[in-house]
Amino acid sequence: MGDWQIVVDKATKAATTWSSSDPSHRASILESIGRGLDENAERLVQIAADETHLGNARLRGELLRTVFQLGLFAKVLREGSAFEATIDHLDDDWGMGPRPDVRRILIPVGPVVVFAASNFPFAFSTVGGDTASALAAGCPVILKGHPGHPQLTEATAAVVSRVLQAEGVEPGVFSVIYGEDDARRVLLDERVKAGAFTGSFSAGRHLFDLASSRRVPIPFYAEMGSVNPVIVTREAIEVRGKEIAQGYVDSFTLGAGQFCTKPGILLVPSNSEILDDIKGAVEEKEASQLLNDHIASGFSRRLSELSGNPLVKVIRAGQISGQISSPTLLATSGAAFLEGRSDLGTECFGPASLCVEYDNDSQLLDIVRSFEGELTGTIWAQGSEGILFDLTTLLAARVGRVVFNGWPTGVSVTWAMTHGGPYPATTSVLHTSVGTTAIRRFLRPVSFQSMPDHLLPPGLQEENPLRLPRRVDGVLQTGTHSISDKGE
Repeated sequence: MGDWQIVVDKATKAATTWSSSDPSHRASILESIGRGLDENAERLVQIAADETHLGNARLRGELLRTVFQLGLFAKVLREGSAFEATIDHLDDDWGMGPRPDVRRILIPVGPVVVFAASNFPFAFSTVGGDTASALAAGCPVILKGHPGHPQLTEATAAVVSRVLQAEGVEPGVFSVIYGEDDARRVLLDERVKAGAFTGSFSAGRHLFDLASSRRVPIPFYAEMGSVNPVIVTREAIEVRGKEIAQGYVDSFTLGAGQFCTKPGILLVPSNSEILDDIKGAVEEKEASQLLNDHIASGFSRRLSELSGNPLVKVIRAGQISGQISSPTLLATSGAAFLEGRSDLGTECFGPASLCVEYDNDSQLLDIVRSFEGELTGTIWAQGSEGILFDLTTLLAARVGRVVFNGWPTGVSVTWAMTHGGPYPATTSVLHTSVGTTAIRRFLRPVSFQSMPDHLLPPGLQEENPLRLPRRVDGVLQTGTHSISDKGE
């Protein structure tokens, strides 16, 4: 038996107890993991800096985000609405005929394999959003460590394992595997019930196809990147063009352009002066180091394709030397972009961006219609432009988050956040990988009909021992009382 099989065996065994554990107990575990990370922050940040070349300030902020995220998921568990407990009592006078007693709740799907990301070594890696939300849902996690930061993966996993052991959690609730072959084997093992991934389109689509090819297909939640178009109106340029130009450059070069929410395409009116302001801001940016050789070679290859396209003009050519790169600024016309949409509208992961000059509102709307699926879409405007309703409507049909007079980089972890979008940004338009509803990916609904009370999950029992908020006979109730005292 291979090591990966032992890992799956343990996760399968642990799934029974972890899935049935009290949500408040899982909340305490998540908080303890957060404290463990915080207590080891100095060592973890130093390891991350050595392996990823990201600055200490960035890494400290990311670790803070990771700890906060664990605490927020703990609040979700204690609040309880994520499980959508719903009770319809027996009703002989129901409008369509007698209704049986039916009760519905969301339950954990089972063991989950999570593929760690390289560009966020804390927030989307070992104990990042996918791991935290799966554990919160009640699912054991098998993490595939990213080869870009193996020492950090090991050190972070050790913190998590120590906390779980100290809390008496059964072995198998969290484990780590390494290597592409073992990861594929785990994904294809029929005891694994879901997968999650953050990374490139090619890798995400390959893993999604594997998950779909199984005898029993499973959901695979891949976040695969985006060009995140930013639209600027002429009115906005007239009022604050220099501010927008600087903000755009700051955003697409943030983290050496290695953000999935980097604005890769800027739509501006033709014959405006903003391109000169943007070029000036780009020339002031220093070169930065990319995460690893794999990302550097991919960026260099894609940038060469873009800059060599006859439809594209190079405004400012960046310099690339190994993993070091300075920003590149490209431009094209609206008509050319529509002509070469399939080539020009593909993500370039790194410090480069493409400015598209549109001739009029009609052409701008045609360009926006050409986008298929993106994580974000941004509008910079004064607010009174007549085109804004159409722009907002078109963007909302194509992205997971519409931003107004802001920048898409920086995805806050909140109750209302959506980090997702239609394909090809992700493989599941219905879900988010950031925010409290990320937990929903790893839960599935089950209804119980005419079931004796003592055989029901605690969240559906009459006395409501978990004090979950519930919808009872169509009426929302807080989790502060049982059905027996609902009239008080």
